[in-house]
Amino acid sequence: METVQLISLTLGVAWASGINLYAAVLVLGYLGITGDIILPPGLELLTNPLVLSAAGFMYMVEFFADKTPGVDTGWDVLHTFIRIPAGAVLAAGMAQGLEVSQAAEFAALLIGGGLAATTHFTKTGTRVLINTSPEPFSNWTASITEDLVVIGGLWASLHYPWLFVAGLVLSLLLIIWLMPKLWRALKRVFHAIGEFFGRRRSDNTSTSVSQPEATRQDILRALYHDASNQTK
Repeated sequence: METVQLISLTLGVAWASGINLYAAVLVLGYLGITGDIILPPGLELLTNPLVLSAAGFMYMVEFFADKTPGVDTGWDVLHTFIRIPAGAVLAAGMAQGLEVSQAAEFAALLIGGGLAATTHFTKTGTRVLINTSPEPFSNWTASITEDLVVIGGLWASLHYPWLFVAGLVLSLLLIIWLMPKLWRALKRVFHAIGEFFGRRRSDNTSTSVSQPEATRQDILRALYHDASNQTK
């Protein structure tokens, strides 16, 4: 492959890993098996049937988990410790095909981890906001769109590298612009959740306290009536 294609794929696999790691692994493995790309030595294992089977199985698990409100957020939080390191490793592995120095490979590792973290946290935050919607169709739409974007993005990074790099730069600028707005929206969501559970806790506490108070008042009232009758 040409140098620009390898650079584009290096950025592409890191970007895609933060959105859907298993889809990215499947696409790379398929491209390697069909001969569309010659994977660097460090990534040749992606064409192994065992690796492809494991990635395919996990992709099916994520396919359903990613479309269930609430479950998708828990899944994303868990994959904070999977997608980001995997994106960094895949980017460094692709950089080996450029036959660069170890310093450049380490730089690719850092850039890959940063890209994967950016797309991962953007996806996670967006899903939290989507889950505030009462209907489940938005989750399905977002999940399917993400899968198509990953597959199409990796294909474009191979066949139209300059177009992909330009699109990646624009998407990163859009994410930078959206981050403050996304953060403010998430703060409002978490504040509302905190108020809800705080109100529930206070209601439960007041209920548990008011019942003994009412019982004590009844007892005092009964004693008062008994004392009055005895006086009469």
